[in-house]
Amino acid sequence: MTGFRMAGPLMALREGHSAALVGLLLALFALSQVFLSLPAGRFADKHGLKKPLKLAVVIATLGAMLAVAFPRFEVLCFTALTCGASTGLALIALQRHVGQLANGPLEIKQVFSWMAIGPSISNFLGPFAAGLLIDASGFRAAYFLLALLPAAAWALVRHAKELEPVEHDPSAKRGRSFAMLKDAAFRRLMLINWMLSSCWDVHTFLVPVIGNERGLSATVIGSILGAFALAATAIRLAMPWIAQHLRESVVIGSAMVTTAVLFAVYPLAHTAWLMGLLSVLLGVALGSVQPMIMSTLHQITPKHQQGQALGLRAMAINGSSVVMPLLFGSVGVVLGFSGVFWIVGAVVGLGARLAWTMPDPEPAPEPVSHSS
Repeated sequence: MTGFRMAGPLMALREGHSAALVGLLLALFALSQVFLSLPAGRFADKHGLKKPLKLAVVIATLGAMLAVAFPRFEVLCFTALTCGASTGLALIALQRHVGQLANGPLEIKQVFSWMAIGPSISNFLGPFAAGLLIDASGFRAAYFLLALLPAAAWALVRHAKELEPVEHDPSAKRGRSFAMLKDAAFRRLMLINWMLSSCWDVHTFLVPVIGNERGLSATVIGSILGAFALAATAIRLAMPWIAQHLRESVVIGSAMVTTAVLFAVYPLAHTAWLMGLLSVLLGVALGSVQPMIMSTLHQITPKHQQGQALGLRAMAINGSSVVMPLLFGSVGVVLGFSGVFWIVGAVVGLGARLAWTMPDPEPAPEPVSHSS
């Protein structure tokens, strides 16, 4: 998905499509997850790890191969939908599985720190490899390489051991998932998560746009995005140690303040080297956040609803990812893309207070019965 998120918009820009249409294409990566995240969470609660992953691999491969066969904008829109749907389903199943493997708050933070390294590596490999192949052999060759990756994912996970299923309540109402939003701590966590995920969307959307405007090659643009991902990977390698010494609120609040400062400076960077440096610093800040958010989420959510909680989180941040690129494109046309960086940075900076004042999570009690 990360490779297509860089290559697809870049192809659209080179074919002369507007920034607004590029924003639409990026939004489609998240649109399917808005509608499928909650069903995916329930599906993972019921079936565990392998069945959701197998379904995700089939969907991703189908969408990617269509882009290989027909590398056109309208086909890329469909590929974006399938990439988003499959990635969302796979991540929810993986996050639920890993969260239930851990014992205790410290181990939860540590296992999610290790798991977060995987997406960070993909955020580097996808754009960087796609950029190299685009410059060397064209977009179709890049899409073909990306189409092979889902099968590799299945090869890595097919021997994983399934956990004992959590007892499922067949009488649970579909709307029950939203009852979790009545909890103030859960709502605050979702708001913080939305702010920070918007920062990822801003960076992913604007780097290809700005890079194209400044005449940077696909390899350089992919390298800037790759530098961000490598930095996120590096900080996540350190997170198991950091988790032993710092509370979730300290890490998240510091990341929000740092992101606000970097977004204030980013539009002033006019060289690839300076953009790369800022991407590295931004990767360190944003890369430290997800393990802490996932740790808090699993501590405040009952085990039998963790798939649904992850689905709600995915639905919220992907709903934002649908709306925000469209908004970024429109605001960028009116105010310039520097204004997008500054507005989002100001919102995140002001929202840092929510994280600083966030109390330590108290583990959610397990219900005596499903009817309780």
